[in-house]
Amino acid sequence: MMAKLTKDTLFKAPQTRAETVMDKTTRVVREMLDTETEQREAKTQRLRKTRLEREATETSKASPAKPKTRKTQS
Repeated sequence: MMAKLTKDTLFKAPQTRAETVMDKTTRVVREMLDTETEQREAKTQRLRKTRLEREATETSKASPAKPKTRKTQS
């Protein structure tokens, strides 16, 4: 006696191909690059924030600068 034929029993699911060495290398490199990019962006934001805070304090502390006078040549 034959088993009942359905789409699940008649057609087997395609086997997923194993990750090749090239695919694995590509995946690892992309993960590394993504991590480095995130770290670089975080550092840039931190440095920008620090610079802006420093500039704000320097501006508030600085007194108006005297205009420099030029000597006239005679």
